[in-house]
Amino acid sequence: MKTRLFCGLVLGCLFLSTLPGCAPPAAPSLTIETVWGRPSPTIPTAGGLYMVIENSGSASDKLLSGKSPACGSIEVQAVAMKSDGTLGLNPVDEPLEIPAGGMLELKPDGVHILCMEKDDDKFKRGAKIDLTLVFEKSGEKTVSAEISLQ
Repeated sequence: MKTRLFCGLVLGCLFLSTLPGCAPPAAPSLTIETVWGRPSPTIPTAGGLYMVIENSGSASDKLLSGKSPACGSIEVQAVAMKSDGTLGLNPVDEPLEIPAGGMLELKPDGVHILCMEKDDDKFKRGAKIDLTLVFEKSGEKTVSAEISLQ
């Protein structure tokens, strides 16, 4: 009887110790807000796209790429000071991380998405264009960006 009780307690403890391993894996939970765009003030064939990506999940995620029917291609660019004292754009080659419980802001004076070879008929003031963002863990998410002249 004592042996059965002891074995039952040991098996019960072993079972309970495996429960944390049964929890779902950590996952990102992304929300994309304040999405807007504008024609580039310095590059006539390009336009900038800006937004805030919030991650309320328990794991980080990375923005890998994007696409839009209003753009020939999409690049991630960062505004940087050039050696002559003027501002310029530098490509960002690494995926952009959205930390767990954090956010990533893409803005005009910082890191943002550049719509190259923009379709002027689609990328005009008051228009809304679809933008599909590709994330490492969350897959594809499509948002609508309103084009303004801000």
